[in-house]
Amino acid sequence: MTRTPLRLAILEAERILAEAGVDSPRVDAELLASHVLGVERSRLPLVPLVDPSVVDAFGELVTRRAAREPLQHITGTGWLGTIPLVVGPGVFVPRPETDLLLEWGLSVVGPSPVVVDLCTGSGALALAFAQARPDAVVHAVELDPVALSWARRNADIRREAGDTPIRLHSGDVTDPKLLASMESTVDLVLCNPPYVPDDTPVPPEVADHDPGIAVFGGPDGLDVIRSVISCAARLLKPGGRVGIEHDDTQGSSVPRLLAARSVLSEVEDHRDLAGRPRFATARRRTS
Repeated sequence: MTRTPLRLAILEAERILAEAGVDSPRVDAELLASHVLGVERSRLPLVPLVDPSVVDAFGELVTRRAAREPLQHITGTGWLGTIPLVVGPGVFVPRPETDLLLEWGLSVVGPSPVVVDLCTGSGALALAFAQARPDAVVHAVELDPVALSWARRNADIRREAGDTPIRLHSGDVTDPKLLASMESTVDLVLCNPPYVPDDTPVPPEVADHDPGIAVFGGPDGLDVIRSVISCAARLLKPGGRVGIEHDDTQGSSVPRLLAARSVLSEVEDHRDLAGRPRFATARRRTS
């Protein structure tokens, strides 16, 4: 039985993925290899040779990724903050950019905060927040029943891991009575809503695999965001804060919508690590 140097297998996978137009071919190749081998990516250099069966299994996953199936669907895992999340068909895959919104939210709340994650999808923001802040009471809202089922699965996994349980709600952010019993009691509202303007070209990973309901937000991408702002204005207590992720073309429009609400102040837009507008924040006035 002839064994193959893992380094050569990864280089060939990188070439295939690059030709297929994958944005990060080397990283994806290494992550697929670590998934097949069941080792951390950082430990791949400690695996010099692999059996033919491993090469075959690795090749099958590379073929799937070259067809632009999301890496997270292939491995079954996405990440937000420090927690893994099970993901797959029918739910939006968490993106690293949302880590910045999470970090901001964690930085602005006091002890025992009440937090609401609107458009929760897989439960990513809510669960990551609850893991980082065990003293928080975290609510998560999702309209789509398929996404909600993924959120429940992730919530069960995190609860079994010892995290503070979150409270899941089936609901629509456009409903003016959503979470009506919580009006003026919430310290923080977070949201990664569908915000891509309709007809915007998107990569195959998004177009063919992410649910459209979680991606597109109307002609200007702001349909859901308008409702999120109205909902946040109702839910926040005086001094409470809201953070909303948005498209990089909405660095002026989303802050403008927030500033138009008389109960909101301290409106600010925040950029991602690439310098692009990424999320907007505001605070509920105290008087």
